[in-house]
Amino acid sequence: MTVEVIPVRSKKEKKQFLDYEWYVNRYTENWISPLRMERKKLLNTQKNPFYSHAELEMFLALKDGQPCGRIAAINNKNHNIFHNDHAGFWGFFECTNDQSVSRALFDAAANWLRSKRKDTMLGPVNPSTNDEAGMLVEGFDNPPYIMMPHNHSYYPYLVKDYGHKKARDLYAWFVTTEQAKQNISEKMIRVSDKILKKYNIQIRNIKLKNLHSELKLIKEIYNNAWSHNWGFVPFTDEEINAIADDLKPIADEQLLLMAEKEGEPIAFSVALPNINEILAKIPNGRLLPGGIFKLLFERRKITTLRVIILGVKQQYQFMGLGSVFYKETIKRGEQNGYVEGEMSWILEDNHTMNRAIEAFGAKRYKTYRIYQYAL
Repeated sequence: MTVEVIPVRSKKEKKQFLDYEWYVNRYTENWISPLRMERKKLLNTQKNPFYSHAELEMFLALKDGQPCGRIAAINNKNHNIFHNDHAGFWGFFECTNDQSVSRALFDAAANWLRSKRKDTMLGPVNPSTNDEAGMLVEGFDNPPYIMMPHNHSYYPYLVKDYGHKKARDLYAWFVTTEQAKQNISEKMIRVSDKILKKYNIQIRNIKLKNLHSELKLIKEIYNNAWSHNWGFVPFTDEEINAIADDLKPIADEQLLLMAEKEGEPIAFSVALPNINEILAKIPNGRLLPGGIFKLLFERRKITTLRVIILGVKQQYQFMGLGSVFYKETIKRGEQNGYVEGEMSWILEDNHTMNRAIEAFGAKRYKTYRIYQYAL
């Protein structure tokens, strides 16, 4: 049977595009169903603020009229402005184990991006590096943490078959609270305390009741701290507000940290309870009829966390505040019943951060890859 790839237009095709993720992954080991409502938000070009500066074209692959794969091509204009390049992106890739299907999907995405005058195709991102990024290439034997992707083990082979090359690897680190405690030496504690005292730095909680005013500080630090990182795109006010509104219901204020130097916010760290512990019990991704009750009643039973982002203004990055934040998060995590956690994602060439994490006894247990393809 020949493969037909169509642009998604009708209501039926949009539903097929959405549903295919659940169909193709229904037997994927360790895959955890995302919430369908969250997937719809990511793909909603009318309401997701990301699409105020980006375009999305969804494609569905069909065999004998039945879906057998999907992909989205993404034109992120803010990325092109910030990096002064002509890169395009692909994401939301799902596919049966068939090279004819994956080749047809990548052809469709590549041709659409060429029509937008792009010279390189990067991915996967769903739909940007500020959301889900990378394809799992190592570490399939563990389920994903909150906001991290998971995919079939054959996906990297389909990507390489088309001619994609590695652009960057993203690391995920795992550590138990007990392992971290054993590796926090007296010297580390002294050094951390010395840093805080020497530079007159105070660590405080980010206040959820003042979230939108706190977000202004976080956005300023993030856009300064990450501006030299590969793949970085600044958050708009609307984007960071939308993400915060989504994450606020599951956040634990004790894990939201801000560092201030003489009253000036200079760094922050955000760790989130790993809600995937609960989503694993909602296999179809639907909150109704019973899923909402699992979220409400099991929220406080979560015992794992993910350090999702950490940023230090560039002029203060020499201080070693990354280690201070990790030590404080480990201490607070233990006090609040978290027994293990993930730190992700970290660029493979961010040696300073990777060394700081490893010093706490963490193990690099997953690798995600972003690929590039010349158009």
